[in-house]
Amino acid sequence: MTTSAISRADGTSQTAGTATEARSRSGRALPGRPSSGRGARIEGLDGLRALAIVGVLVYHLNASWLPGGFLGVDVFFVVSGFLITTLLLRERERTGRIALSQFWVRRARRLLPALVLCVVTSVLIARAVSSDLLVDVGRQMLGALTFSTNWIEITAGTSYFDQTAPQLFMNFWSLAVEEQFYLFWPLATLALLAVPSRVRVGVAVTAGAGSAAAMAVLFTPGTDATRVYYGTDTHLIGLMAGAALAFAWASPQLAPWVAPSRWGRLGAYAVPLALVVLLGEMALLDEQSTLTFRGGIVLASLATAVLVMGVVERRPGGPTGLQRALQHPVAGWVGARSYSIYLWHWPVILLVALDNPSAPGTMSHLLTRLWCVLVTLALADLTFRFVEAPFRTLGFRGVASRLRGGLSGLTVRGKRGLAGAVTAVAVVTAVIVLTAPDQSETARMLAENEAAADAAALATPSAGASSPVPSATSATSVPVGLSPTPGPSASRPATATGTKASFTMPAGNEIDAYGDSIMVGSLQALRYYFPGIRIDAKSNRRWSDGLAEVTARGDGNRRAVILAFGTNAGVDEDRVKQVLDTLGPDRMVVLVNIMGPFARVDTDNATLELVARGRPNVVVADWADAIRAHPDQVQSDRIHPTIKGAHLFSKTVRQALADLSERRTGTAVVLKELPIP
Repeated sequence: MTTSAISRADGTSQTAGTATEARSRSGRALPGRPSSGRGARIEGLDGLRALAIVGVLVYHLNASWLPGGFLGVDVFFVVSGFLITTLLLRERERTGRIALSQFWVRRARRLLPALVLCVVTSVLIARAVSSDLLVDVGRQMLGALTFSTNWIEITAGTSYFDQTAPQLFMNFWSLAVEEQFYLFWPLATLALLAVPSRVRVGVAVTAGAGSAAAMAVLFTPGTDATRVYYGTDTHLIGLMAGAALAFAWASPQLAPWVAPSRWGRLGAYAVPLALVVLLGEMALLDEQSTLTFRGGIVLASLATAVLVMGVVERRPGGPTGLQRALQHPVAGWVGARSYSIYLWHWPVILLVALDNPSAPGTMSHLLTRLWCVLVTLALADLTFRFVEAPFRTLGFRGVASRLRGGLSGLTVRGKRGLAGAVTAVAVVTAVIVLTAPDQSETARMLAENEAAADAAALATPSAGASSPVPSATSATSVPVGLSPTPGPSASRPATATGTKASFTMPAGNEIDAYGDSIMVGSLQALRYYFPGIRIDAKSNRRWSDGLAEVTARGDGNRRAVILAFGTNAGVDEDRVKQVLDTLGPDRMVVLVNIMGPFARVDTDNATLELVARGRPNVVVADWADAIRAHPDQVQSDRIHPTIKGAHLFSKTVRQALADLSERRTGTAVVLKELPIP
């Protein structure tokens, strides 16, 4: 256990080091190093933490606002690697040793009290809001309290990027990476102190490069990246970059290279350029981009390392513009509370989102997100003042002593009441954990619908079979789903190649549907609106899977086809075009766009619109716009539709088919409103 990268380090961990470290043997201050001795504080690092936590917070509030905001975690890693390594070196310089037990105790008192408070409080409130937030909460709590969240979730097969149940403590994976690393890093540092400074730096750089290489090699484009993102072995880049920088900064021989002003002409632009690179990546990268895992995280870590150099360098002319900005009181306030902000922000976002559903792009969404920020900051400030600070300054024994002093003034009744309250909280928390569901309502519904789809696939009638047709009539009073009497401009379709196309409103038994879990969740509603529809849908499918299924059926595809992919791994433009080419221009095709808490939603939907624009037989069903007006019709994962949402999904598809029919035939299609059964 050690100071989290997203926490405000102990006062000693932000000191510049001893006078011996700050001066060369000749007694002259080293270039770019403070010379004020052991009390010199590294001003500006709280500002870097503020930048990092703002990036993470904005990303989790709405990924489309800052698609690469998750890189704020890597900023934290670099700062943490630098500070803790500096702390270890300073302790060795001052005392001649590194007291490992004291080091780990300081980390425990720094992290555990606030963590326990957040975990217990979040679980109690979540129970009152939605049981979906408590799925596998026992496992989550075990990971949180033992700093093993990342490996526990990897072993459980949990996805950071694709979930049917929102994890209350999903963000704790990064704390786990840090604590595991710093559990053995003091031991590694002790060993490295026996070799020259250049070797220490080289070892840290090599370890970071190896981790980056492992991430790049193990990442497979188009598949879930949780393993490489969560893995301690594959996500050491930032921590090792910070450690290498600390080793160099502590060395009289290497310290000059840590001062950007000594890099010649490049040095004048290095720090501003690093800031531009970091902010640019936060704005442009996304959580599923190949570039993110094959260079993006490395570049962000290196840019942060340069920013740290810009922070620690002391120039004769006084603070630079960046240093002044990072030392601003507001940045310092946020940075000092960044650990508590990080703890609270994700549970708060989930709880508020379920209690006050809202859709991205609406004023309601903006207001609820603002409320999330205010609640998070308030909780973080209270936690910082009344939990973090006391335990950091007094320690476990000091806080216990103070509590005993406070309790001594209570009456017997008061003491009993307090003991009863604490016991009640413990018992209730235990009961919640023991009775927590192991599957969300969304996951259960998807599993049941998939089973139903598989069973129906075995008994699906042929494409030409008749079926009762519901509910709507065209302007010519022809029931929706039936074509007008075949004539010069309208003939009954057939699935065989070479037959004349028909764009009249299709019946359910003239429709094939292919999709992912969104379609799985809408299975019953689709059958209700399109009796006889043939549905081929599975969770976690991608556009590449859709291409394979459509191609496999070949000419057996019916005259109208619904395609709903993109929730997993986004919209692959080339695959979409290949699917449409396979289906040909004589079939009616509906592309259903996507909606969810993804940074790529707008881009993916724009791609679908662009592809459909040049094909007269293709129309886009605007599911994103339809559900945006009804955020309460989405499950707790903010992705899959509820029962009402499934009907909205089906009606959106039905309207798209009607629009396409009218566009191609010139005959209006009047759709009757069907009651939700």
